Amino acid sequence: MRIPVANRFILFGLVVLALVALAAVAWLSKPVTVSAGQQPAPLHTAAVSVGARACPSPGTPGSHNTGVAVIAAAARPGPGQATISMLSATGGSASSPLVRLSQPGVLSLSSVPAAPAGSVPSSGGKDANSPVGQPGGVMIQATGSMAQGLAAEQTAAGSVTASCGSPGTDFWFAVPGQQSASSIKLYLMNVDDQASDVDVDVVTDTGPLQGGTDTGITVPPHGLVVQSLAGLVHGSRAIGLHVRTSVGRVVAAVSESSQAGQTGEWLPAAQSPADRLVIPAMPSSGGGRQLYVADPGGGDAAVKLSVVTAGGTYEPTGAGAIDIPAGSASRIELPSLAGVSGAAVLSSNVPVVAAVVVPGGPAGAPGVLTAAAPAIQEQGVVADAGQSGDTTTLVLSATGSAARVRLTTGASGLTSSASSAATGSARVVTIPAKHTVIVKVTRPPGAGSGFAIVLTPLPGSGPVYAGRVLAKTSGTVLAVMPVASALTSVALPAVRDSLMTVAP
Repeated sequence: MRIPVANRFILFGLVVLALVALAAVAWLSKPVTVSAGQQPAPLHTAAVSVGARACPSPGTPGSHNTGVAVIAAAARPGPGQATISMLSATGGSASSPLVRLSQPGVLSLSSVPAAPAGSVPSSGGKDANSPVGQPGGVMIQATGSMAQGLAAEQTAAGSVTASCGSPGTDFWFAVPGQQSASSIKLYLMNVDDQASDVDVDVVTDTGPLQGGTDTGITVPPHGLVVQSLAGLVHGSRAIGLHVRTSVGRVVAAVSESSQAGQTGEWLPAAQSPADRLVIPAMPSSGGGRQLYVADPGGGDAAVKLSVVTAGGTYEPTGAGAIDIPAGSASRIELPSLAGVSGAAVLSSNVPVVAAVVVPGGPAGAPGVLTAAAPAIQEQGVVADAGQSGDTTTLVLSATGSAARVRLTTGASGLTSSASSAATGSARVVTIPAKHTVIVKVTRPPGAGSGFAIVLTPLPGSGPVYAGRVLAKTSGTVLAVMPVASALTSVALPAVRDSLMTVAP
């Protein structure tokens, strides 16, 4: 039988296609070696070379026996310098330094003279709630080894009143409202050579503040501006503050007093909004606790609370379901936490800001506040723990896996290296997983009028959340201060080839 010519061409094509398919199968079945891609570059670090802190009250008019404690727990000895200078109401060039420091690892306790009462500028017909310049307060500027592990605290009559903050562009506060404090003041400090522009957003238990939020507050270079907030949040039970800059940097601080003319309490800034927060260092004193939560976002918050104590972690009564409307702040009474020492852990479906208030504080204080804070990175430093007649207790919490920290105390020779034990008193503290350990700090031999504390998480340690409780010998709590990280080095971002360009 003869195959037509056209069919022969079709048959030939089918044979060729079959051969090509077999060759493809054979090629695909061969082992293929894939070369490893570019490996990520190892993380590089650089030593901190510049640092700054600011304290709002040591040099204010009418103050007495005020000062500032400064220490640089550097990685190693080396050249460096730190200066302590006054902030002014009008700003301008920095004033002549009150003190010059050049010894890292050595605690410096320096007195600060009060600014003359006549230097307080007139309001000039401004509204009582308008921000005005104020003299007083100090700034610490450091370079070289004196910038590494830098920590500073303001003191009055020999006792620490607050930690001195670092300059930044974003600050958050969750604090009692005007019902608890007739005086609420926001302090804005500028340690830089250029003016800063600041916006302040306020939410209360009735919602966002309408028509009273300040925008474009100018803080002159090396200047201090104070704004009274009590009139803006009249009748509020709880408030949340967001301080942000559009130009430059500031250090923000808040003070509250239940009566005008009294010292009141300095309230620490809280960690930025997050869906998981840890509030360290609740003291073991009696009296009920109040939880302050601010929800600045667009969605309602459903918050749950647990407590990490010396006996373990549990959920206290009344803390299983806390609802916070969006754009508001709330005060939640927690009487079941009276006498409980440890850390409070908050989880939320949306980012929130939080703090806890316990009874106590100086005259006129609405209570003692401890705010949410991050875990210690590299090391935490307490500048002055040597107050005469008072007791200092460290509350160390491991909210997850077990942790180990080296605790070093002393007035000199304090660095972030293990050799600091040679000149200070050092020991290792182990914190079981999901537990809290309470450490009573005693004055080391030869500490003199004051001493510092360095907390260093050891390799392999889980996250450590720490705070210091300052109390009278009678047990009355004077202040609770979260221990902030004091870095000696910073991580540098990886540099790699990129096809992206930046348009002028």
